[in-house]
Amino acid sequence: MSFTNYYPAFLNLHGKQAVVVGGGRIAERKILSLIKAGATVTVVSPSITARIHKEKGKKSLMHIARNYRKGDLTGSFLVVAATDDPSVNSLVAKDAPSLVNVVDVPKECSFIAPSVITRGALTIAISTGGVSPAFSKTIRQELEKTYGLEIGNYLKFVAGIRKKALAAVADPKKRSRFLKDLASEKSLQCLRREGFRVVSKAVEQKLAKLV
Repeated sequence: MSFTNYYPAFLNLHGKQAVVVGGGRIAERKILSLIKAGATVTVVSPSITARIHKEKGKKSLMHIARNYRKGDLTGSFLVVAATDDPSVNSLVAKDAPSLVNVVDVPKECSFIAPSVITRGALTIAISTGGVSPAFSKTIRQELEKTYGLEIGNYLKFVAGIRKKALAAVADPKKRSRFLKDLASEKSLQCLRREGFRVVSKAVEQKLAKLV
């Protein structure tokens, strides 16, 4: 079986129009991800899940409560076809003026959604090029054990301590060394072994000696 060599990219969807055709469980997952990414989401479906309805009540999305019609995708930046009718999904793919994802049908997609791990500012995306989404999920579950929640906490801490170092450490060589150490393999291993509190305290003490 051949596979497509996809170009990996992270899209900035903030304020971009995204249309999801479908209102079931699979569509729900796509919708929640799009909302989290800051997209302006429109859902086209005669029925929606309780969770989608909750987001509708929070005005996180616009809901068009009917079946898909030609013209529903006008002005969209990204489209997801997630109905339980393959013929409707194919029609949506053909009508899409922009990026389109047809759930579980890679050949009709201009992009596929990877299996994703999120740890604060860190995002890891895994794809098998559509060959085996299930294997992508297995790898994701393995990586989730390797990169725990402390990574997100550490990156949030690094964002703040980096600003302090840039403003307070006058010597460029010392500043550069300090910043590189923040992202070193040694720091990662210490984070896993000692935990976030111990590592962050040590970093703050090190910075204090440089100021």
